[in-house]
Amino acid sequence: MPRTRQSEAAVERRRQEILEHVIGRGEVRIDDLTERFGVSLMTIHRDLDDLDERQLVRKLRGKVEAFPALTMETATRFRDGLNPAEKEALAEAAIRQVQSGQTVFVDDSTTLFPLVHKLAEVERLTVITNSLRVARILGPSENAEVLLTGGRYYSEFDSCIGPDVLAALDRTRADVAFVSVTAVAVGRLFHPVRDYAELKKAALRSANHNVLVVDHSKFGRTATYAHGLVADYDLMITDEATPTEEIEAALNSGTAVEVVECVSEELLYDT
Repeated sequence: MPRTRQSEAAVERRRQEILEHVIGRGEVRIDDLTERFGVSLMTIHRDLDDLDERQLVRKLRGKVEAFPALTMETATRFRDGLNPAEKEALAEAAIRQVQSGQTVFVDDSTTLFPLVHKLAEVERLTVITNSLRVARILGPSENAEVLLTGGRYYSEFDSCIGPDVLAALDRTRADVAFVSVTAVAVGRLFHPVRDYAELKKAALRSANHNVLVVDHSKFGRTATYAHGLVADYDLMITDEATPTEEIEAALNSGTAVEVVECVSEELLYDT
């Protein structure tokens, strides 16, 4: 009896899980992936060929490698497809913090892109951002006026950084700011690029209400530059897989926490 073919969404979800697994270990034998994901060797090779073609992993003889840590953290192409169900659920919660007529700051974090699509549906918004991707998403909307901060363009993030960005944030005021982070460890926030760490600190100073939007995969990790504390934010929105101790630490620091449920399509069939 022929096996039922998976949907494109289920195949992509498996490939993102393979990518996360490889990133977490640095190097993995291809045979081990077939056992872990319960699919045939042919299927795993198709998945890895796709990820290699998209320059997300290096497929070698009998094994697959992740790119260096700094590259992984700074390249939008690596981060964009990770944890899509979590990002969508976080966006559903975050949009409830926005009202018509407000000024909103959104940084260049890929975690926030689903939220940006929802901002396009809110009337009379002014959106401040350093992200060209955010500007392109909102560009066709008649509801949002976009204010780009300017600054030095950094291609890996498709966004701008530097003194001009910080100065622009000092000259503006947002009703609410949405920021995500690369890493969180024991309530401290980290980023591998100094200029982006400085930007996130400036965003805190420029808003009346600060919201940290972060999925579970960012916890228990560090990067080169610390840029503040979870306690600096009024609200942290995260998903149900976030460690309990991290949620309790945020609550004990006085930050409100909203934990969202994530629903993703199960991988039911081999192909």
